[in-house]
Amino acid sequence: MPQVQRDVAPRSSGLLHGCRDDGQHDQAHDGKASLRYLERPVPYPTMIPNEPTLSQRQVLSPTALVAAARDLLERGLPLLWLEAEVSNFMRAKSGHLYFTLKDTGAQVRCAMFRQRAMHLRFSPADGQQVLVRARVTLYEPRGEFQLQIEHMEEAGLGVLQRQFDELRLKLENEGLFAADHKQSLPLLPRRLAVITSATGAAIRDVLAVLRRRFPLVEVDLFPSLVQGNEAPAGLRRTLAAAERAACYDVILLTRGGGSIEDLWAFNDEALARMIHDCRTPVVSAVGHEVDFTIADFVADLRAATPSAAAELIVPEARQLERRLAEAARAIEVSHSRLMDRHAQRLDSAHARLRAWHPLSRLAQMAERLRNLRTRLNAAVTIRLTARRSDLRLGATRLQHQHPRLRLLPLRGQHERARDRMHASMALTLQRRAERLRTLARTLNALNPMATLERGYAIVFDAEGAVLRSSHGLSAGAQIRVRLADGEFSARLLDRNRLSDN
Repeated sequence: MPQVQRDVAPRSSGLLHGCRDDGQHDQAHDGKASLRYLERPVPYPTMIPNEPTLSQRQVLSPTALVAAARDLLERGLPLLWLEAEVSNFMRAKSGHLYFTLKDTGAQVRCAMFRQRAMHLRFSPADGQQVLVRARVTLYEPRGEFQLQIEHMEEAGLGVLQRQFDELRLKLENEGLFAADHKQSLPLLPRRLAVITSATGAAIRDVLAVLRRRFPLVEVDLFPSLVQGNEAPAGLRRTLAAAERAACYDVILLTRGGGSIEDLWAFNDEALARMIHDCRTPVVSAVGHEVDFTIADFVADLRAATPSAAAELIVPEARQLERRLAEAARAIEVSHSRLMDRHAQRLDSAHARLRAWHPLSRLAQMAERLRNLRTRLNAAVTIRLTARRSDLRLGATRLQHQHPRLRLLPLRGQHERARDRMHASMALTLQRRAERLRTLARTLNALNPMATLERGYAIVFDAEGAVLRSSHGLSAGAQIRVRLADGEFSARLLDRNRLSDN
């Protein structure tokens, strides 16, 4: 089985040009080899009067030819749907699927890659009718025409499901399923229109539930075909008749279970638009719980079964009786509480009226004045008592703090301090006198005048400096001599230096 190649071979190996009326050639704008068709077929001439030379011929390689053919196929044939029979089916180890689709007149090779095959909901087999979405391509290494399968489903049921999904998506995009458009069902419907088969089990189930739950509701049957090619038109006619009557609180559109083909009449687009435009609330109960139709999506309420629809439309009589009894009791309790509140408000109003009467106001003011006087007297008495107590306490504290009481101990302290001070001063004077005598003796010992009294003298030069040596003196120098009792000036006659001995 040939392997489908997704990558196109390089186009640089050759170019294929289409012929133009002016004899020139066109090249694809994207650089790939392409072929343009003429508007009219040109017969191949038996003789070419001006045959081009070898250098003028457009010679193609097989790679360029097959690449151009693949480009033409992929450009000219978009993504398409195909229904056919499977044959020569093979699943490769890689997960790719290879098979042939055929009918009585032709067949074509197909390949479905593993990424796409993983999403299949069934196992294809030879002889099976399938519906595929595919791209037309060419396997260049072998030059074989084939299809690349992107999606595959079983034919028949798959077609109906695709039509159902397409219609559902279309109506949903138009807003026919919007929740804000759906109407609420009345709490107690009085008349109910049922559109279904007159001989089916659905009407019997609905009537049985209605008799059991709420027998007061009036039910009108609008018989209609619910299966077959004429069923959609019949459903539309009966729905229009029930809507024109304008006397029904709810319209029930229902039938029993079946296959998708049996329920197909309720997938009619015109019926869905009529349901959407109905002013009367419409309940759809088609098939079983797992069955869904377009009517279910567009109706104001969807029920899983006809019996479930009847239970949703009407309340249960016994439950309603219980609710009415509970409501009556609640009303009675509420009325009693309301009367009690009004009685209390009336009593309060009477009390306020008596309280605001002029005599009552005067009595209240007099009583208040007496109370205020009593409180004032009590407050004055209390304040006076407190002030007297504070005064007595102050007098006691003042007596305790009288200066005479404090002078006695202070006088004793003063005398003791004076004695200590005198003793301390005497001791200090004695110590200072002894210290003075010692310093005087030391000073007298160091006094130069005492030395002079022992027969010594101090000699000064002419500038008044003390002479400590005979150096620098010469005969005739003027000197000054200080003795113990005075000083005199003299002139040096001669200088003799003592020997070192």
